[in-house]
Amino acid sequence: MENRIKILFVCHGNICRSPMAQYIFSDLAELRGLAREFEVDSAATSMEEIGNPVYPPARRILARHGITRVDHRARRMTMDDYRYYDHILVMDGENLWNARRMTGGDPEGKVEMLLDRETADPWYTDDFETAYEDILEGCEDLLERLT
Repeated sequence: MENRIKILFVCHGNICRSPMAQYIFSDLAELRGLAREFEVDSAATSMEEIGNPVYPPARRILARHGITRVDHRARRMTMDDYRYYDHILVMDGENLWNARRMTGGDPEGKVEMLLDRETADPWYTDDFETAYEDILEGCEDLLERLT
């Protein structure tokens, strides 16, 4: 469908926070009967994890919250993504800076933070529950704003 709202979630490696956001947002939209309104994906600003699956602890926290179908592989954001997606949501200030740099300064104003603060990074803290709660908050707010 051409009129779907296209959303890309972005983090550093695309194996923790951004795929969590992809699946959390998709789950929220489905639960509200809005899944057909959105096209959702995720990507990285780095090349470090390209091709790798979602990090096992991220899969486990999603499964604990009822999201079990997770089949994403890490990929890097491109300029084609920038042209294609309506909204590009990043997880922290470093991702914001990198995404804007990668998109020539974000001339269309598509790149923004998921939250008005940094989204907890479980890669360094191993606290996937806090990351999940942050991402859920951001996704709920985004869904509310877009519908």
